[in-house]
Amino acid sequence: MELHELFIAAASTLGFISLCKSSFNFLRWVWVMFLRPPKNLKEYGSWALVTGSADGIGRALAFEMASKGLNLVLLDRNTSKLDATSNELREKYGGQIDVKNIVMDLSKFSGEEIADAIEEEIKGLDVGILVNNAGVAYRFGKFLHEVDDLELMESIKVNMEAATWITRALLPGMLKKKKGAIVNLGSASHAVPSFPLFTNYASSKSYLSMLSRSISLEYKQQGIDIQCQIPMFVATKLTMVKATPFFIPSPETYGKASMRWIGYEHHCSPYWGHSVQWLIVHTLPDAFVTAVCFWYTLRLRKIGQLKRMQQTTRT
Repeated sequence: MELHELFIAAASTLGFISLCKSSFNFLRWVWVMFLRPPKNLKEYGSWALVTGSADGIGRALAFEMASKGLNLVLLDRNTSKLDATSNELREKYGGQIDVKNIVMDLSKFSGEEIADAIEEEIKGLDVGILVNNAGVAYRFGKFLHEVDDLELMESIKVNMEAATWITRALLPGMLKKKKGAIVNLGSASHAVPSFPLFTNYASSKSYLSMLSRSISLEYKQQGIDIQCQIPMFVATKLTMVKATPFFIPSPETYGKASMRWIGYEHHCSPYWGHSVQWLIVHTLPDAFVTAVCFWYTLRLRKIGQLKRMQQTTRT
């Protein structure tokens, strides 16, 4: 065989292998996104604890878990919204589930105080699932020196400190029965090359990502599945965006997708539209993604400044 014929044959073989690999990856994506059966979450325990559960993704997850027959411990700082959520759950599911409320502003207590309160409230309950959903962020983009002390500390205490201490408080019970699932809600802001003007928020979510990766390895052999979910935009009050077909799901749509992934991969983006967006982002140069992020956050900053000026004018 001539040399050029060998090159053609090799190129054809490599092309075939690449095609097979691409086909396999696509089929696997279809399987995990739409066809893979979700785990029976009641096998982890009869109760689930969801933080930030009075609104948005946390509320949607609470309803999804209730539909699977899980009893719920709901934690939020907004008393009226939390009561409304728990009452709606009781009305919808009647005597099928129990609901317990914990009213707590996670930014107002030390880690030890949060852990002690959680341990007291869940005493005697078979809590098998923890969802660290509670999170705070300043509403509009700010340079770091513009972030006031309260905003700075809130994101650190809620997004990092509280999530860590609550996780630590629930681990002994899960270790005792050698099963459990922990879901930490991350953010697309920490998974891009940089996210300026929301630096503290993105950094705190990056902490959650590393926490999840590390303790997933620490406790996997003990039967505890730990996962960090990384959504892109979801139509919540935190993101201030409206739901759109395919790319920006409602909290309810995201919640349904989220439930299918609990107990599987330690890092994931459960909603299929977000998965497609990540594929596109990862094919683009980092410099371009960074430039788009900076343009977007500068735009949010200008919107925030304009709103503050309008409020000042009214007063």
